[in-house]
Amino acid sequence: MQTTGKLEKLTAISLVVWGLSTWAVVAAELGRPADDESSSEVREQRWNWHVQNTDIVDWHPGFPAKYSGPKSLRNVNEVRETVSLDLLAGARLWRGAEFHVDGLMWQGFGFSRTAGVEGFPNGEAFRVGTTVPNVVFSRVFVRQTIGLGGEQETVEDDELHLAGKQDVSRITLTLGRFSAKDMFDNNAYANDPRTQFMSWSLMANEAWDYPADSLGFASGFAAELNQPKWAVRYGFFQVSRVSNGAAQDQAYLDAWAMVTEFQRRWTINDRPGTARVLAFLNRAHMGSYQATLDNPALGVDITLTRDYRYKFGFGLNVEQELTKGIGAFMRLGWSDGRNEAWMFSDVDNAASLGVSVKGGFWQRPNDTVGVAGALNGISRVHRDFFAAGGTGILAGDGRLSYGLEQLMETYYDFQLWKTVHVTLDYQFISNPAFNRDRGPVSVLGARLHWSF
Repeated sequence: MQTTGKLEKLTAISLVVWGLSTWAVVAAELGRPADDESSSEVREQRWNWHVQNTDIVDWHPGFPAKYSGPKSLRNVNEVRETVSLDLLAGARLWRGAEFHVDGLMWQGFGFSRTAGVEGFPNGEAFRVGTTVPNVVFSRVFVRQTIGLGGEQETVEDDELHLAGKQDVSRITLTLGRFSAKDMFDNNAYANDPRTQFMSWSLMANEAWDYPADSLGFASGFAAELNQPKWAVRYGFFQVSRVSNGAAQDQAYLDAWAMVTEFQRRWTINDRPGTARVLAFLNRAHMGSYQATLDNPALGVDITLTRDYRYKFGFGLNVEQELTKGIGAFMRLGWSDGRNEAWMFSDVDNAASLGVSVKGGFWQRPNDTVGVAGALNGISRVHRDFFAAGGTGILAGDGRLSYGLEQLMETYYDFQLWKTVHVTLDYQFISNPAFNRDRGPVSVLGARLHWSF
């Protein structure tokens, strides 16, 4: 009965969301550039309006666990749902400049209040869950594009871009509040939990403690130089005052996050591929794992050792179209693992590999099948910290019998009607939160996603 009530509540919220947003369809269409078959010129779009809604229901059965701690995944039957609704608007300010705003409504929780698994199975499960819908402006930013001349390319209308033309060789400057993932560590096959793989380990490089508040967004500045076959990006962001918190640290000279990414594009037998190499350096009011362990009087409370410290690391992200409709991807990541995890996850080293197949092979060209696996690990001192009873962002079982967290995910996303898609998802997680004394865990999920 409890599960039925949750599903009924999720359905009711989805219907309300659908009803409130249908009126925006006409507005969005009016904002699109008019088609002109007699001209090869692409008209600049002055403004646009988009809506998206994603509803996810996850279930895991009971699983074996020798013990549990303050941040363990509950080892009993559990059902959780999340709902998100974005109303996005964009406007052209002057030549090359766009303003974008994203109003986000979210509701729901992840398993065990989003804890107990590093490769968490629902990428829409924010760590600040809510039983009633909550609203925030998740993105408010200005983007300035400066063309450098030469060949041009078409920009398609989407949630964060206005349609038009731009120089392939260009400089792009972005200032405001947005997600670092909007620009960095992108991947054509594993990037968006609303339409692709749902696991945190497959939507991003988990070893990158990427700048974000508890909803996944941050205020900052980013710059990109794009050329026909390569691009380089730099970002500077504010960070939270406490680990995985919502409030920003106002000691701006001491608390910040920097990231640099180099991207190289190529084709092999006309099949596109891309590699991205990422480096990051964070500074925040972090605790030290070693300092916490060296003082037993602290009771493994890492907050008592906090000071302004650094965290750094690197990532590799590769994607390659193998043949028409089939693409493969890989991510590798490493961080130094000396100081407290601050914004994303507790992972210090990560690897993932997968493949995505479009449904054209069985006359369903807008369907997608994905299969992928991931490994997550932590540094030696980080292991000792958890074994002594410490807690992190997602992990904290009270004890630890260390093993690499291993997960596999497969999904089938099928098109119901135009931009309405339904996804069935299965995930298998071994050694959740690096602990061989707990699990394995199976997770079944279903997702409804639509957009205009």
